[in-house]
Amino acid sequence: MSTLGFIEYENAGPEVRAVYDDIMATRKVDRINNFWKALAHDPVRLKKIWEENKQIMAGGAIDALNKEMIYLAISISNQCDYCIASHTASARKKGMTDEIFKELMSVVGLANQMNRLVAGFQVEIDEPFKAVG
Repeated sequence: MSTLGFIEYENAGPEVRAVYDDIMATRKVDRINNFWKALAHDPVRLKKIWEENKQIMAGGAIDALNKEMIYLAISISNQCDYCIASHTASARKKGMTDEIFKELMSVVGLANQMNRLVAGFQVEIDEPFKAVG
């Protein structure tokens, strides 16, 4: 259970209900997931995070599927079980197949392994890498 519990739609005030309604309309769903219900204890932050989420996760120079897979990769690296489950489901809805998932996991595993090695060996950044910025 969430530290403060969940604010269900029927118990939400008008500010929270407005965000919940927008989430359901935008995502074309009939329920609010637990993350938003936990965050609803702070209506200002709920609205801010939802607006930011809508803007950033929408398609753009990076398409929506790739954004979901980036989010999933970071969630895996940060070991956030909730986000892994949520963004795996979302990426699958956007077209991530088992083959894509397996390849993504290979990249995540390789990056984490090499990041730890670079950090452990305290490898200096090559000058040509610095120039690319």
